Amino acid sequence: MRTKLETKAQAKVNLSLSVGPPDESEGQMHPIASVMATVDFHDDLSVTRLDEGDISRYAILWHEDALQKTPIDWSITSDLAVRAHRSLEAEVGKTLPVQLKLEKRIPVGAGLGGGSSDAAAMLRATVALFDLEVDLHAVGAAIGSDVPFLLEGGTQLVSGFGEKLEQVQRADLALVIILPPYGCATGEVYDAFDEFSTVHFDAARARNGDIFNDLTSAAIACTESLAHDMERVVKVCESDVHLSGSGSSMFVICDNAMHAEALAPAIQEKTGLVAIATQTIVPTRELEKTE
Repeated sequence: MRTKLETKAQAKVNLSLSVGPPDESEGQMHPIASVMATVDFHDDLSVTRLDEGDISRYAILWHEDALQKTPIDWSITSDLAVRAHRSLEAEVGKTLPVQLKLEKRIPVGAGLGGGSSDAAAMLRATVALFDLEVDLHAVGAAIGSDVPFLLEGGTQLVSGFGEKLEQVQRADLALVIILPPYGCATGEVYDAFDEFSTVHFDAARARNGDIFNDLTSAAIACTESLAHDMERVVKVCESDVHLSGSGSSMFVICDNAMHAEALAPAIQEKTGLVAIATQTIVPTRELEKTE
């Protein structure tokens, strides 16, 4: 009997991000200390369990109301949601035939964790459909450093190489997220960080609640338009503008939801950049059974 589940894959912002030097013993990965928070902005996944012996099918497309669409020009096997499903199959040693429909709103190369959140949602849905007992954090960590956090979301201090999680008590924040019409390549940003950065790894600063991002200068060095766009947003909102992850998305912390709702259209009108009023949330992580 086929069963279908629907779930959301929330975006995240990095309220703080301290980055350490690459660790040779970890394949040149960078240790981090980052307070991450999920926000009310998401992709939609629909996952249907197929009959034993069926071949899994995957469809990845932009949601009809997506505000920043770019070509879906990556191979299906490299998509993180598909990799998550296949990693689970490898973990349990058998096929888990599904039909996936992923409708994206979170832009690619935005530093909002869209692909990682899709992978986390796919892991949760597949485990529920097949009633599996699996260490999802271990499976997720092998897919991407943001995946363990996005399995649960909320506001957490993420450290190590993404595998260490600690709940952070923080009131929900009203935000405006700004989405430039270009992405930042994570690998290039980290390479630039290694070459040019003079900042020192400071996990205590991340833990203490400061709002900062060690990758900002590196992202600006890699993406010519980013500094100009950040300056334009600053002029409109007259407050600090912060980069999320390795960019290119930015966010502004607002006084309240009303402030965010008023600021977003003002930024969009005066800069031409897509701006979304949202807030940090703790996801319910409920899986809706539709058949």
